[in-house]
Amino acid sequence: MAIVLVLYPAINISLFYLNYLLYIPQFLNKKKYAIYFIIIILTIIAYGIIKYAVGLLFEDIVLRGMKKEVISFTTYFFRTFFMSLIFVFLSTVFKFSVDWFLNERIQRDLENQRLIAELAFLKSQINPHFLFNSLNSIYSLAYQRSETTPEAILKLSEIMRYMLYECNDNKVDLDKELQYLQNYIDLQKIRFGSKAFIDFKVDGNITDQKIEPLLLIAFIENAFKHGVANDINSPIKLLINVAGGKLHFYIQNKKHNNNRDAVGGIGLINVQRRLDLLYPNRYSLKIRDEEYTYTCELSIDL
Repeated sequence: MAIVLVLYPAINISLFYLNYLLYIPQFLNKKKYAIYFIIIILTIIAYGIIKYAVGLLFEDIVLRGMKKEVISFTTYFFRTFFMSLIFVFLSTVFKFSVDWFLNERIQRDLENQRLIAELAFLKSQINPHFLFNSLNSIYSLAYQRSETTPEAILKLSEIMRYMLYECNDNKVDLDKELQYLQNYIDLQKIRFGSKAFIDFKVDGNITDQKIEPLLLIAFIENAFKHGVANDINSPIKLLINVAGGKLHFYIQNKKHNNNRDAVGGIGLINVQRRLDLLYPNRYSLKIRDEEYTYTCELSIDL
């Protein structure tokens, strides 16, 4: 009796794996539907014969009913046909479920690789873009024989050191990113001399928060490039507030309609794309381009 209880489940399980490992990959996945259907029918018939043969070996237990008469092959086959069909169905469902999950994982991996490559490309655009504008500023100081040129070069070296060595990780300490912004503002103040006016405030408790590097600089750079920085009555207003796991960034500048960079524009487009990739559904960005002022408000769920 114990042998019978083991043999029949083993036969059904072998049918399960025969369909799962051989028939589906070789025929169903290759859209050979007619061949697959014929082979399944022939296999179920063959398994019916095998089960009946096993039943003959244990005739008293398997094939004799209450009247002690031997069950015919036809009767026994139809009794076991649906059980075999169930195992074929289960193996087919299981195979397609496993393949679906594998394909989903492959698609996610491919999408992640694409996003990583795109982020690397976007990030690679930042350094040359920033360096180009900073060198222009230092060139202007050198051309004017300004005494602040060495200080400007020192500030630029600190900025570049941060960009080269600190920004290789996916996220950096928020306090380091804010110090980087301060260095950039200091560099611009050196460029403008006593005529640079920016109201920069940081509120909140800066502890161990992390942020994606080089996200905020584009807004500040845009304010200096396309705005008015030398009007004491209309300084660039920059406020950063950190509270409740969120960072709120606000910057406003007076517009300088004559200061348009024909080559510019990649900075804000770049940062908006990075926000979409790095903080999906976790940020809000509002840009107001009014007649006399340009305002950006950004909130990020850190």
